[in-house]
Amino acid sequence: MADNMNGLKRTHYCGDVEGIGNEVTVGGFVQKIRDLGNLIFIDLRDRTGIVQLAFNDNTDRALFEKAASCRSEFVLMAKGIVAKRASINKDIKTGEIEIIVSDLRILAKAKTPPFEIQNETKVNEELRLKYRYLDLRRQPLQKNLMMRHEIAKAAREYYYENGFIEIETPMMIKSTPEGARDYLIPSRVHNGNFYALPQSPQMYKQLLMVAGMDKYIQLARCFRDEDLRADRQPEFTQIDIEMSFVDVDDILKSTEGFISYLFKKVLGVDIPTPLPRLRYVDAMNKYGSDKPDTRFGMEITDLSDIVKSCGFSVFTKAIENGGSVRTIVAKNAAGVLTRKEIDKLAEMAKGIGASGLAYIRWNDEKPNCSFAKFMTEDEIEAILKTSGCEKGDVALIIADKNKVTLPVLGALRLHVAKKLDIIPDKFNFLWITEFPFFEWDEDSQTWLAMHHPFTMPMDECLQYLDSAPEKVFAKAYDLVLNGIELSSGSMRITDYELQQKMFSALGLTDVEIQAKFGFLVEAYKYGAPPHGGLGIGLDRLSMLMCGTDSLRDVTAFPKVQNASELMSDAPAPVDKENLDILGIKIIEE
Repeated sequence: MADNMNGLKRTHYCGDVEGIGNEVTVGGFVQKIRDLGNLIFIDLRDRTGIVQLAFNDNTDRALFEKAASCRSEFVLMAKGIVAKRASINKDIKTGEIEIIVSDLRILAKAKTPPFEIQNETKVNEELRLKYRYLDLRRQPLQKNLMMRHEIAKAAREYYYENGFIEIETPMMIKSTPEGARDYLIPSRVHNGNFYALPQSPQMYKQLLMVAGMDKYIQLARCFRDEDLRADRQPEFTQIDIEMSFVDVDDILKSTEGFISYLFKKVLGVDIPTPLPRLRYVDAMNKYGSDKPDTRFGMEITDLSDIVKSCGFSVFTKAIENGGSVRTIVAKNAAGVLTRKEIDKLAEMAKGIGASGLAYIRWNDEKPNCSFAKFMTEDEIEAILKTSGCEKGDVALIIADKNKVTLPVLGALRLHVAKKLDIIPDKFNFLWITEFPFFEWDEDSQTWLAMHHPFTMPMDECLQYLDSAPEKVFAKAYDLVLNGIELSSGSMRITDYELQQKMFSALGLTDVEIQAKFGFLVEAYKYGAPPHGGLGIGLDRLSMLMCGTDSLRDVTAFPKVQNASELMSDAPAPVDKENLDILGIKIIEE
């Protein structure tokens, strides 16, 4: 049988033990045992670190034998006197002291774990996720979760101090279009009807502004049934904000205050404010992305004007068809980007929509140009001069419609920068503003809203709502950090007539409007203050501040790519009795 804790009360966490001569009591998991015959050392671990327990010739023999019986991951409590260690371990916080144990309790024995619990591990992630409770004993993951806690705590501190009220919104709501598929919950009481889990608290937080709550915050759980990747989970948390009687500048300034406060408090890093801003159009033209990583250069250059009359038909036809010819230049990359590597980049470009990739690789005295036979030396020289391509550099060129050219070069830019290892380890924030309001959908041959339909268009664009949707830009903004979208938000439409006009521009019928948004539209008839807000992804923010590449490293019990949770085997079948109560029948495919 296991021992009990009777008579013992923990006085210190393992990593906080100090004070030679003090009597302390600690509890934790066995990290490692060193049995030297007449000496036994046990490294005891908890979330704060490791402390060494020592047993020697002066230790009671029964206690000594109990220590000798301990194994990896046993749960222990130990009482003893803090003493100076004979051999100092500079790798741990308590490396200069140890505890000479006078009382030891084995509270729980443990099977041999399926993998060793150590900070650095090469263990297959699938196995670690199956035994996530063991994986979470590793210090790197514990540090990540504790930092996530500190981030959430700092968010509440900052927004509470600035007059925001934390209000919970429902988790079971009406299914409304938010851009991704809803997770649905069948209702037992209302047979045949369903709740949805919220993709965001969007309409509820707007209704809170109609209700006069003025400044709202919530660490909101959100759910989206979409394909997963490293920076996406089906359930996630956002620091959700809404404010009344404000404009775009007010919201951005408030958010910058939070970012500055957070990074200083949690990481000790100063973030200069105001943060830089870039219009969507300029971000695409410069970086080929609406979430650019600005920690390095390699900006896109437009070559269209200097090649529009050249002898290379690939370039001229692209321009004639309304497209462009653009390039990025990888400085001092000719040694790394060999012809073989450039061929790989060409395959990558084709895989994401380009018809091909032209290049100039200047590794020798004379540049090697993939299209040299179609152009004069003066034309090639003009490309080199305009692009800034010099000896040692590689220019990668795409000719196509802008909707292909820009994002393909954006993807190549990031890929090449990673390959060249030129991305510095720092935090670069950027606001992207003035997003297009509509985007053209090739499948339906209609204009669709890029954001939710309550986003306010820019005042000067209202005249184009009916005549030129492509000229309508939104009072919408994203906060980007190191090439990852952290936050998205907008000012909201509060004018009933303008809202109806926006619905009409999106092709929604009165019946559809009432079915999807009726309760919000009705609320606006009773007066709504001007308001706007945003949601900051807590998971992504934690991931970047912890310096990891995956949301799984900052999520306690994450899902894998097929949206399953390996530890508990969720999702799982439900018995027929429960399905019958809900009026659901499973059709086998």
